[in-house]
Amino acid sequence: MVWKDINKESRVLIDKLKQLSFKISAAESCTGGLLSSAIVNNSGASEAFERSFITYSNEAKINILKINNNIIEKFGAVSKQTAHHMASSLVNNFNADVGIGITGIAGPNGGSKNKPVGLVWVGFSTKNKITTKKFLFNGNRLDIRLKATLESLKELNTILKNYP
Repeated sequence: MVWKDINKESRVLIDKLKQLSFKISAAESCTGGLLSSAIVNNSGASEAFERSFITYSNEAKINILKINNNIIEKFGAVSKQTAHHMASSLVNNFNADVGIGITGIAGPNGGSKNKPVGLVWVGFSTKNKITTKKFLFNGNRLDIRLKATLESLKELNTILKNYP
């Protein structure tokens, strides 16, 4: 059922991006490509989808997205700051009008008191604005990844609804 909702939201996104003549790029960590897969599941996605990266490791975030190592060392890979830089890097370095960066802890291991399993930070960037949003999902690993994908698409659609 969640995938049906994901498909609906990704269709809305593609239509809006095409209307704005915008290209989107994604940098995904905990979702592992689910967001990108949802976007390209739509016919006509090539008109709006620029590229995506699965930057699962810290090294990938640093080497591909050019996130300063100090950001990850100080705040962690799963943080508002890292999500912010993941999204902004896509707009600043990879010819995207819209960038989305997702980082989180899908579990079942890897959580802590301050950063529990299910914590997901998402960064949203356009040429005019960068925002981040914190989510805390429950469920198993796949549930968390699917919920992160769905809520990221919903939030991005809300951001772009009345753009600019």
